Amino acid sequence: MFDRAIQPSGACAPPAIALKKEPTMSAATRIPRGRQFFANPGPTNIPDSILKAVAHVSVDFNDPAFLKVYDDAVAGVKRILRTQHDVFLYTGSGHAAWEAALVNLFSAGDELLVIETGYFSESWAKMAQDFGLKIRTLAADWRRGADFAALRAMLAADTGHAIKAICAVQNETATGMELPLPEVRAALQATNHPALLLVDTISSLGSMEFRMDDWGVDVAVGGSQKGLMLPTGMSFTGASPKALAAHAASTLPKSYLNWTHMLTRRHKSFIGTVPTSLFYGLQESVRLLEEEGLDQVFARHARLAEAVRRCVRHWSGNNGPQLFCLSPDRYSNSVTAVMMPEGHDGDALRRIALQVFNVSLGGGLGPLGGKVFRIGHLGDLNEPMILGTLATVEAAMRVAGVPHAPGGVNAAVEYLADAARS
Repeated sequence: MFDRAIQPSGACAPPAIALKKEPTMSAATRIPRGRQFFANPGPTNIPDSILKAVAHVSVDFNDPAFLKVYDDAVAGVKRILRTQHDVFLYTGSGHAAWEAALVNLFSAGDELLVIETGYFSESWAKMAQDFGLKIRTLAADWRRGADFAALRAMLAADTGHAIKAICAVQNETATGMELPLPEVRAALQATNHPALLLVDTISSLGSMEFRMDDWGVDVAVGGSQKGLMLPTGMSFTGASPKALAAHAASTLPKSYLNWTHMLTRRHKSFIGTVPTSLFYGLQESVRLLEEEGLDQVFARHARLAEAVRRCVRHWSGNNGPQLFCLSPDRYSNSVTAVMMPEGHDGDALRRIALQVFNVSLGGGLGPLGGKVFRIGHLGDLNEPMILGTLATVEAAMRVAGVPHAPGGVNAAVEYLADAARS
């Protein structure tokens, strides 16, 4: 800005007026404006039409008009799960559905085999131990994933069938790695093992392929706040007939989450008040997903995920950040975990991205705290949103002094342009 006096011409000119210099703001004091780019892997962006649907007046959850909305929404969830089986719903996050799966299926002392994928497989195992269940773990390198030959060996060695179920996280949000579920089912079939197959789909459903019935999944755990693009607060489990038979014999304490109690209700879910507003949003979520077409939804997620990965691969030059996942056949299409260079803090980078540029990134979880940051690319997302996020991350790295090869965004642009032309 100009800071010198302005002197008009003419004999009767008024006194000079000095223009004030605009104050400069440091990055630490800058107030971000504009709409925040929310690139967390959950909760995710909520489309305007879903926000409007959720903003619904209170209604009687037994009113016939609402029951039609409820039935339509539940039928939609079944189509997304690709199942004909029963679905139970809860007021609570995905952790509530985790707990529901455990208490409805097992008895104290039962043994479960947990496939290690990262922070969330460990958390589910810890919850099971809290209920007195015994845990065997198929150990795995968090950067490379589980070895299915080792899984087959563990199942084959269990000749007494002490293992009652396998717990698997389809998409490990903490590491950006997918677990190929058909291979888990194949291991059960190859060893003729009767264990139930429990799958966490919380960060995969509605973002990547999932086929509950075709893949022989006995219990599918899902949540509202990721691929379904809803606010946090509702979760669900799909349950096969084999799972319901196990439920009939289970003795772990349960009340609010008890499937037997739920089956006596008109809604076949919810012991207590139904969160009606979320069902108007869920009905709209299903409409949006099916309007685009699930195959097209999955293709969009795959395309945007690959753009992110190409950008990160470019950044990795000059000793820059790297993809945390080292198994290309298991890359997640809903979240990418990025490992920081030695001596640089991912949380510090995230603070700059948020406070200076108004972009929200995911942080590292558990032992990965500060070592990685995560870019969520699931739900209501398109190319401009991804490119804006990547450009901002690169700017934040420059501010933070993080080594990297500049121009990673160009690699993403080239890939997306080529994809659009093909």
